[in-house]
This record gives sequence, C-alpha cells and structure tokens, in this order.
Amino acid sequence: MKIGLMKSSEVKRVLIIAGSDCSGGAGIQADLKTLTAFGVFGMTAITALTVQNTLGVHKIKNLPVDFIKSQIDVCISDIGVDAIKIGMVHKAEIFDTIFDALSTHNLLNNDNVKIVLDPVMFAKGGSALLEKEAINALKIFIKKVNPLVTPNIPEAELLSGIKISNKKDMIKAGKKILESGAGSVLVKGGHLNDNNLVDYILYEDKIIDFFSKKINSKNTHGTGCTLSSSLAANLAKSYSIEESMNLAHNYVKNCIKYAPSLGKGHGPLNHFY
Repeated sequence: MKIGLMKSSEVKRVLIIAGSDCSGGAGIQADLKTLTAFGVFGMTAITALTVQNTLGVHKIKNLPVDFIKSQIDVCISDIGVDAIKIGMVHKAEIFDTIFDALSTHNLLNNDNVKIVLDPVMFAKGGSALLEKEAINALKIFIKKVNPLVTPNIPEAELLSGIKISNKKDMIKAGKKILESGAGSVLVKGGHLNDNNLVDYILYEDKIIDFFSKKINSKNTHGTGCTLSSSLAANLAKSYSIEESMNLAHNYVKNCIKYAPSLGKGHGPLNHFY
C-alpha cells in the first residue's frame, strides 16, 4: 500500500538519529532507503557529516549539539514518532543531547515508542566513527535509556569487556550488555570466521538464535545500519522482537545477495531488490 493512500493514523513514523554517508551506502541514506522499503515514514536528525565512499571514511564534520537537538525536537513535536533508531554518534556530548531530547518528549520508558541503538564504532574499512572518550558516554546512555542494542562482535567486545572467539562468547557478551542496562541485545556474528552465521537476540530470560549461510560478497557496506533500521521499522509496526528480526534478517540477506557491485571497495547493498 502506498503511503499517499493511507490515513495519517496508519502511517508508522521512525526518527533516525545518525551520521550522513555522502556515498549513499550507509548512515541516514541507507536508513531512509530501508524505511521506505518497509513502507515506513522516515525522519532524520543528522549528528555528523562524513566524506566517505566504498573505500573508507575520509573526513568527519560534527554538527553543533544545539542544532542536533533542534532537529530531534521539531520532528517529534510536529509529526510524532513510533520508533527511534540511533546510529553514528561521534562525540560524548551528543549522547547527553539525545538523552535530554528524549526526556523532554517523555519518550523514556515509553512502551509505545521503541528505541534501537546501533553502537556504530567503526566503518566497514576500519575507520573509527566513535571517539575513544565517547565509549563511556555510550555505556552510560545505554544504562539510562534501556534500548535494543545491536552490536557486531568488535562492538560487543568493547561494550562487554569480553573477548569473543566463538558462539558461547557471543552469548556471554550479550548477557553482560543486558546486565549493563540494555533492554534487549542483538549480537551479530558476521565477524566470526565461520560460513554458518548466527545472530543472537537476548532479552529478559530468552536467547533466540537466527542462522544463515555467509554470502561471499564484498558488497556489505551499510549492513549494520540497514539491519538496525529494519528492526526499527518493524517494531514501529508493532511486530515482536522475534518477528522484527526475522523480517530484518531476511531483508538484509537479500539486499546483499542482489547488491549492484558499485564502487572500488566495499559496495553498497540493494535496498530495493
């Protein structure tokens, strides 16, 4: 169904708080493509501008924190929101800004608004996207906001302090992140040296696994952004965590499978396969 034919009460709204990728493969550009593919209305509050392409991140320009908060405020106060996805946050003070904005609009501990946090620390090519001094601010933010956190293995290691070498370690790290305040955790297993991939979702006393075969492809730029936005889109539609993950998992797999092989490095996905 096209959004233009829907009643306003039927349109689900997701606010993306993240960095911009000028090459279109990751960041808010990937997020908006994903939300559109799921028929969800997307809004953005840009935290940083990046100069990047399939070969890596070349420059990062931060935006003033009051400007970031203003973007969040005008979207929520006017259009409203059913879910929020937080991606690249480069500096510690931006976490405080986001927390203040969420508090102002009474979105903390609000069961009607789901919050997904993709703790973006490194770009696909290895460039740091989170300053070292901001890691502690990220941990404090997780404790205060209790979001669904979606780390890959290097990010889960930093958040949990646990070295991950196998699937048991993934679960152990996920439990540690839950104990640190996350409402739920998705630990992504793509960095393990195994053709049989597994992701784990942990929440309450549940551990749910999602298996797939690794696709041998260099076109994986923006997979983390795309997966977390898929989750936000489907949680906004009131699907459960398990249902949302099933839909997101399938979507990302096909986005990689049918990727167009653009660029000289890690190519973007095909969000409209």
